[in-house]
Amino acid sequence: MTVSVSNVLFKALTHRTPLRLHLARKFVKQFPLFSYEDRLSVDAIDRANYGFCIFQAARLASLLHYPRISVLEFGCGGGKGLLAAEMHITEVMKLYPVEIELYGFDNGSGLPPPTDYRDMPHYFRPGSYTMNRPSLERKLKRAKLVIGDVKDTSATFFQKHDPAPIGCVFHDLDFYSSTRDALTLFDADSSHFLPRVFMYFDDIVGNNTWLCNEFTGERLAIGEFNQQRKLKKICKNYYLPRAYPYASWANHIYIHHDFEHPRYNDFVAEREQTGHEDSIRLK
Repeated sequence: MTVSVSNVLFKALTHRTPLRLHLARKFVKQFPLFSYEDRLSVDAIDRANYGFCIFQAARLASLLHYPRISVLEFGCGGGKGLLAAEMHITEVMKLYPVEIELYGFDNGSGLPPPTDYRDMPHYFRPGSYTMNRPSLERKLKRAKLVIGDVKDTSATFFQKHDPAPIGCVFHDLDFYSSTRDALTLFDADSSHFLPRVFMYFDDIVGNNTWLCNEFTGERLAIGEFNQQRKLKKICKNYYLPRAYPYASWANHIYIHHDFEHPRYNDFVAEREQTGHEDSIRLK
């Protein structure tokens, strides 16, 4: 096996001590010498949280022989997340034979008035995060915008857009009420999803003014979803903080498990169980 100079340099730089890894991220991020997988594996790329979820969704789709999947973002605002997702999709599609669609959900006019304390009005101001739709649409190359009240657009999404099975979802709606409505999407038939869907929740940690908790915001929406559904659950990815101990976003990654999905029990660990690790380093 040929070992490239870039691989040797990458391994030397990214020996996982906090200081070295911090410096490595800054170095790796600036130079195109390193591959997409290298940069993603050490969080040295814009929105690595998006890249991780897209990468893993495509990897699972490939193992299960899905030719196409969809990626969703709830709460697009100015569109930086969608543009980052487009970049990651372009790179991931070079690694796996999976076509990836991208949809962005937003009401287009910023945060609505909060419903009650569960939307944490002490922290979120109505009207924040407005979208300049014409400007954003000119920048987008792949994403399709789904504009309207999320309660309505979630209910009609599959009928109107006929998307490929959903492989990952990014939630950045801030409110409990909006996140609750977005999660009803998972009540659709299993054919619309991979058996395990990678999810990122932006608003579950906060700060000492925000004070996120299990009785408000996105955490409450997740908890209620799990209470109300017997065989569909949204669970933390417990491995990720261990694999990426210095990446704060690792604590925001969840997995939607559909235990009744007809493909849920399909065996996908052949390489790991036989000792032949996946050629892609990112785990």
